[in-house]
Amino acid sequence: MSQVVSSALEQEYRDTFPESAKHFQQGRETFPSGVTHDARYLEPFPVYVHSAAGSRKQTVEGRELIDYWMGHGSMLLGHSHPAVVAAVQKQAALGTHYGACHESEMRWAEWVIKLVPSAQRVRFVNSGTEATLMALRVSRIVSGKTKVIKFAGHFHGWHDGLIPGADAPHDTGSYAMPGVTDSVMGDLVIVPPNNLAALEQAIDEHDPACVFVEATGGHFGAVPVRGEFLRGLRELTERKGVILVCDEVITGFRVHPGGAQGYYEFVPDLTTMAKILAGGLPGGALAGRADLMAALEFDNPHGKKMKHPGTFNGNPLSAAAGIAALEIVSTGEPCTHANEVARRLRTEINEVFARKNAPWVAYGEFSAVNILPNYTGPRPESDDFIPHDNQLEKLDISFDRRLSSAFRMALLLNGVDFFGWKAMTSAAHSDEDIQQTVAAFDHMIDRLRDEGLSE
Repeated sequence: MSQVVSSALEQEYRDTFPESAKHFQQGRETFPSGVTHDARYLEPFPVYVHSAAGSRKQTVEGRELIDYWMGHGSMLLGHSHPAVVAAVQKQAALGTHYGACHESEMRWAEWVIKLVPSAQRVRFVNSGTEATLMALRVSRIVSGKTKVIKFAGHFHGWHDGLIPGADAPHDTGSYAMPGVTDSVMGDLVIVPPNNLAALEQAIDEHDPACVFVEATGGHFGAVPVRGEFLRGLRELTERKGVILVCDEVITGFRVHPGGAQGYYEFVPDLTTMAKILAGGLPGGALAGRADLMAALEFDNPHGKKMKHPGTFNGNPLSAAAGIAALEIVSTGEPCTHANEVARRLRTEINEVFARKNAPWVAYGEFSAVNILPNYTGPRPESDDFIPHDNQLEKLDISFDRRLSSAFRMALLLNGVDFFGWKAMTSAAHSDEDIQQTVAAFDHMIDRLRDEGLSE
């Protein structure tokens, strides 16, 4: 086991979460690096969770944590929402997997079509990765073209076609990804984020099947995208006759009931969704223009059909959870509350940094809080703030592993579980959660200074 941090902080962490340490030792004998998702890896070991309700989860030691992972963004309503739990329990008694068409999948799709501006037709899949893979293949079938354009730092799932260029740094001159062949890389064109001129040049040069964009920017706004750019992107791709795929796997139903496209009032050609779509259960979808989605139909006008099996597509349990969640989301109240919680957290955490004269900053929009350590740029004067005066390359960076581990351990010891350097808030987070989180950041700065990891 790697010893990234060897200190009083680490020793207190080990003493506080001894059962998690034991579980991790067992996990290392079963899973690569002991985890089932890269982001859950933490040195010297991650905490193990026993249960969750509302904004909080309980570790195997019985310690309560304010949760800002929120199921990797899927739990907008909070953990174990009564309406979602009741819907799943009712459906489980009726059957978990019919291997057949059923009424719930139609009701689920009706909510998607009602809420998402671009959704004329819907096809359910099982994850965001599957949704973007489908969007890519549909675009190629309809357009008859092979190349695809994406923005540097934007994540669209882990499949070969779109994973290159998803992670910082981007200044090496290469976006090569282990396990992805040169032939696959040859069909992917990666352009700088927020740069319409570079995109237009790439479209003219490569004649792509489609352009992919993360609706609020790379990794849910770590490098923000704003409405002006999205509307410009829509105008450019429409003028050039290129399919625009809006990745709303995170933003869909989170920033607004209609996603970023509902908030910013633009209509992409195809939209990928997952997470909140299925109420916290596994599930994803591709939705969009009927003529494009026709590529999935038998005997379609394109003369070619995209083959699409998938054992758990439109699974009844996921459909039940999704219907229950989207009905509540449709009121707009969960999005509004989560956005306000995040705004208050950004403001009050920045007040802590200013009071303690710490070179850190919190920024973001909607229900995201991004933390940037060792920051020397202008301080935020309002919530509509992007660090480094919009020098975006300074935001898409790789964080020091030792600092990252110490940051998370210090917060966990004070009852707060951040999603790496990010938080995603929910409708379940309370004033008490905000106060405890702000206090945890106050303590965190002191602990990291004790460790010599922050000025």
